[in-house]
Amino acid sequence: MRIGFIGLGNMGGPMALNILRAGHEVTVHDLRREAALAHLEGGAKWADSPREAAAYSEIIMTSLPAPRDVEAVALGDSGIMAGAGSGSTYVDLSTNSPTVIRRIHAIFKDKGIEVLDAPVSGGVAGARRASLGVFVGGDEAAFRKVQPVLNAIGDKVSYIGPSGSGAIAKLVHNQIAICTSAVIAEAFTMGVKAGVAPGALFKAVSDGAFGQGNFLNMLPRVIFKGAFDRAFFALKLARKDLALATEVAREFEVPMALASTVEQDLISGLVSGLGDKDASVAFTLQESRAGVKVRSE
Repeated sequence: MRIGFIGLGNMGGPMALNILRAGHEVTVHDLRREAALAHLEGGAKWADSPREAAAYSEIIMTSLPAPRDVEAVALGDSGIMAGAGSGSTYVDLSTNSPTVIRRIHAIFKDKGIEVLDAPVSGGVAGARRASLGVFVGGDEAAFRKVQPVLNAIGDKVSYIGPSGSGAIAKLVHNQIAICTSAVIAEAFTMGVKAGVAPGALFKAVSDGAFGQGNFLNMLPRVIFKGAFDRAFFALKLARKDLALATEVAREFEVPMALASTVEQDLISGLVSGLGDKDASVAFTLQESRAGVKVRSE
């Protein structure tokens, strides 16, 4: 297929090379022509603008730093919409705002161009190995059309839902990863300052329920079903354990703002009579605040 690829940075560069190696005809553009040297040596064509790259292509792909960059490249005077033909497909691989991509989707739709949001996860190493997770939002038929190209950059390509769904899925993933990192920082600084070697802590966490992935797997097994009555680990015990951890943190003067916030939620759960239910029932406190239930068949 004829692919236009715009944005040859740390992620985009390797992805474009993998699409080229998969046998597609690739036209590339970047603010820095030197970023395209490996692609041009491999047989790619150069475009002087996103508009020119789009004019040559059936599928146009972008990998850009921020929503404002996506908007400029998609909608600018020399942008994708100015060059793309009816029947083509625009795939944004960036971590983007769902509101921005939905607006672009609506504008492009009027010109007969499909838009898919398809952010990726797996880092630079995953981009080089073509082992990325790819989360796709938009029309499912359009997704099926471009799926062979996406398979060239990732081995975990998933259709998530309508326009914006891929962007939302990526933000959910990154929020969990970033905030979990902060919680791990709190816990490890507490543990080390209280006298345990980092390597020993890592072994303990790796061997425990968290390290075995039990908490993520709990979502479909317990949360999605609302099955909180069977207490695998009661909320009252979770509150006791977290209270012990924050007590150690106070003893050794380790700030633990996230743990303290979670502790307050667990106390609220106890006051609400949830102490004998599974600790995951604390999830319902956030559901109440958000005005939504996270349930699935």
